[in-house]
Amino acid sequence: MENCILKVALDTPLDFCFDYVWPLAEGDARPLVGQLVLVPFGRREVMGLIVAVHETTDVPLEKLKQAIAVRTQLAPLSAEWIALCSFAADYYQRPLGEVAIPGLPKNLRALKTTSLDKAVKKLGKADAVHDATPIAMPQLNLAQQAAADAIAGAQGFAPTLLYGVTGSGKTEVYLQAAAQILAHSIDEHNPAQILILVPEINLTPQLEANVRARFPGVALATLHSGLAEGERMTHWLAAHLGQARIILGTRLAILSSLPHLKLIIVDEEHDPSYKQQEGLRYSARDLAVWRAHQLSIPIVLGSATPSLETWHHAQSGRYRKLELRERAVKDAVLPKVGLIDLERKAPREQMVEGISATLIAALKLRMERGEQSLLFLNRRGYAPVLSCDSCGWVSNCTRCSAFLVLHKLDKRLRCHHCGYEQRIPRSCPDCGNVDIQPLGRGTQRVEENLQMIFPEARILRIDADSTRRKGSAQEAFDSVHRGEVDILIGTQMVAKGHDFQNLTLVGVLNPDTALFSHDYRASERLFAQLMQVAGRAGRVAQKEGGSASEVLIQTRYPQHPLYSAVRKHDYDTFASELLEERQQACFPPFMYQALLRAEAKELKIALDFLHQAIDCVEHDGITMNDPIPMTMTRVANIDRAQLLVECSSRPALQAFLKIWISTLRDMKSRVRWSLEVDPVDI
Repeated sequence: MENCILKVALDTPLDFCFDYVWPLAEGDARPLVGQLVLVPFGRREVMGLIVAVHETTDVPLEKLKQAIAVRTQLAPLSAEWIALCSFAADYYQRPLGEVAIPGLPKNLRALKTTSLDKAVKKLGKADAVHDATPIAMPQLNLAQQAAADAIAGAQGFAPTLLYGVTGSGKTEVYLQAAAQILAHSIDEHNPAQILILVPEINLTPQLEANVRARFPGVALATLHSGLAEGERMTHWLAAHLGQARIILGTRLAILSSLPHLKLIIVDEEHDPSYKQQEGLRYSARDLAVWRAHQLSIPIVLGSATPSLETWHHAQSGRYRKLELRERAVKDAVLPKVGLIDLERKAPREQMVEGISATLIAALKLRMERGEQSLLFLNRRGYAPVLSCDSCGWVSNCTRCSAFLVLHKLDKRLRCHHCGYEQRIPRSCPDCGNVDIQPLGRGTQRVEENLQMIFPEARILRIDADSTRRKGSAQEAFDSVHRGEVDILIGTQMVAKGHDFQNLTLVGVLNPDTALFSHDYRASERLFAQLMQVAGRAGRVAQKEGGSASEVLIQTRYPQHPLYSAVRKHDYDTFASELLEERQQACFPPFMYQALLRAEAKELKIALDFLHQAIDCVEHDGITMNDPIPMTMTRVANIDRAQLLVECSSRPALQAFLKIWISTLRDMKSRVRWSLEVDPVDI
């Protein structure tokens, strides 16, 4: 009996692959690169990925363990997919196994093959006939048609920024470009797959419904963390086997196996949700661009408020820019943006529970006319903090550097960082004062106040608290679309991607906090947030006798340049000015960064480790900033600190990080540390 050596990538922090023996009886087929294999690892059995098959190894044969089983019922993962994972591992400084294995559905990594066999059998019975004929194709305006034709006609790697105002019909451009590509790939020997990425799960149902209505004969797969594990594996396999021609998903979909990929679309490309903030901290948008380059296929980055990195690439000619300057619906115009000055209130500008008289009057007018309104407040819960006027006590979390947020409906104080919660105290824990009061307002408090102001109104709140149950978010949005809601209150969940046909008023509460953030990206994010939420209004033409679309922003700083740009819907000028500031300050996209985080029981231990990290390797040409505590220093009784590393050259930074990480792994320390390349939260 002969043996071959399988080089296997495993989901471990160890930065190398492992060799296993695989006995070959006469007539047995050799395992293939890209197949999954079950192997012993320590006292466990784990699933790994075969990345190479050799005849020999440097390790004595008697010291190698034998692989247990190869998943032959699954077609091998392609060399292109392995190359994608290898690039991500190399760029983000993680072992290959930590990228490749978690990117697979959980049921695919199971020790038993029951779920896999069932899914393969189910897909084997599926109809393989595809009819790419689109249904009910609307007429595009000239700008939309030019954009769709340019995307569909692109040859090779063609990164394109589709810059269009909110409501300009970017989704329709995507669908008609997709229709052209699918039509050119009718031949089963030359199939086409299209990947559409969205930033959040709650945006998938609306887009999925549009895609299914447009392409009823095309198999569609959805990939996001909200799916049940069995459903997710079935959809992943459909994409892997080439049966699904359109794949719709959130950031994890970029690591799916797509053997016939011909077009990538990244909708709302500016959204920070594309950056994974746990485990492998990758940017799905950046990996999408690399994957398009790898496969020499076009990629579209769509947004009304592009990220400054993407805007910079478009302005410099690295990306092609296609523009949609007008709303797609005839006679629909961008809403008028007004500012309500809370600092210099007119005598009539009385505040009622944090809502100005002007905004209340506007809400009343819309209700009388049967129109919908949206109040945007990016803070969930009832109030950010509970306090005592007598002694100064506030509801601090005992485990974090944060306040316990008051959730009145649940009768709980809850930490949004570690999950700790407790009952609302009847009196001050320090002095016994029974008159403890909530400070500030969250969405729950705004909802309560509006019910008192408008007792007859149909009010709906959409935030992370009200949509915990699976499917509840979609039910809530459906009720808005059916006209069963007069006033919608929501966080950033409602600010982007949704097409509310009867919404004519948007009110923005308390946006000012972002103006004074320590994060240099705060103004960029606030501008994008305000432009996106403003874009929910006036998406159809003004009805006869109806209200003109309007956005009212309550602020104490109406003279701030950001609000001036929002009023003019002038992203171009705002982005150009921000880019100038970034260049002068040597911030991205003119500088490349990495962030080393350290966690320990005591802050001093974490800071000492970071000081050692500075001196452990020569760093000519690399800027090492002073280690500092993180903004949220303590989370779940763990103290956290950070060290920002910068360089004007991406290759130079990458070369340094490889050496640095290797040295850090050899350092003995009580500190848990992690490295993030291209951090978005500093």
